[in-house]
Amino acid sequence: MSLSLILACFWVLASAVVAAFPMRRQYVPGVALLIAAPVLIGVIFYEHGVLLGFAALFGFVSMFRRPLLYFSRKALGLPVERHEPDGDA
Repeated sequence: MSLSLILACFWVLASAVVAAFPMRRQYVPGVALLIAAPVLIGVIFYEHGVLLGFAALFGFVSMFRRPLLYFSRKALGLPVERHEPDGDA
C-alpha cells in the first residue's frame, strides 16, 4: 500500500475522531482536515488513477457535505443557514 493511501486511512480515522468532539471543539481540527484533503486527494489521483481518486473524492464530499454546502452557497451569493451551537460542555 502506498504512503498516500495510508495517509488517507489516517485522515478518515482523524475525521471520525473529530466528529465525536463537541461542535465548538471541532472547528480547528476540522478546518485542518478540510485543507489537507484536496492535497491528499490530488496525490491519490496522481499515484493511483481515476478510480481510487474518485473514491477518495466521494469519501471526502460525504464526510464534509455540510461545510462544502455552506461555502458553495456563500461563494455563489446565496443565503446560508446558520445553526446555533448545541451547548455541549
